[in-house]
Amino acid sequence: MWRAILDPLLLFASPFAAYAVYLVLRQKYPFTVEHWSKSAVSTLTLTGLAIAVTGMLAFGIFAPRHEGAYIPAHIENGRIVPGRLQ
Repeated sequence: MWRAILDPLLLFASPFAAYAVYLVLRQKYPFTVEHWSKSAVSTLTLTGLAIAVTGMLAFGIFAPRHEGAYIPAHIENGRIVPGRLQ
């Protein structure tokens, strides 16, 4: 469950972290308001959304697939047999 939340969140936050690193490398204090103008924040937001959507699509497309039919959990001889792929 946490992976479903953290993966897109980290992908979305990556442009903001890269911008903060850029400000530090330029020897500017990244926690001042003047560096985070509306245009910079909106550009970072749109870039973060694009990266998050692209990343989630890539995760969905290139995820490993299990082939075979799913057999749901059932009871055999009075014992519960867990579900599995066969």
